[in-house]
Amino acid sequence: MVAPDPARTTRGLTGDELLALPAVIDLDTSNQALMIGRSTGYGLAKQGKYPVKVLRLGNAYRVVTADLLKLLGLEREQPGGEPGGAGAGGHGLAA
Repeated sequence: MVAPDPARTTRGLTGDELLALPAVIDLDTSNQALMIGRSTGYGLAKQGKYPVKVLRLGNAYRVVTADLLKLLGLEREQPGGEPGGAGAGGHGLAA
């Protein structure tokens, strides 16, 4: 039996790693978070069937991290102590 090659073994991202991501990420990072292969991810994006909205910027695909976190059931803690957005009816801007 052949041992798996660690360079080819893909692992998902932990919750802490996901929450530390910037606002927009590349498709490869999103694929890793969803534990789908590169070819599958790019194929889904090209067909418009990726699990979250994909932004096409020139030749690059980008994913809004908030959409990915929502799909995965995670939310970032906001400075006011509330997860997610600015609260009920709030706009999130300082007066």
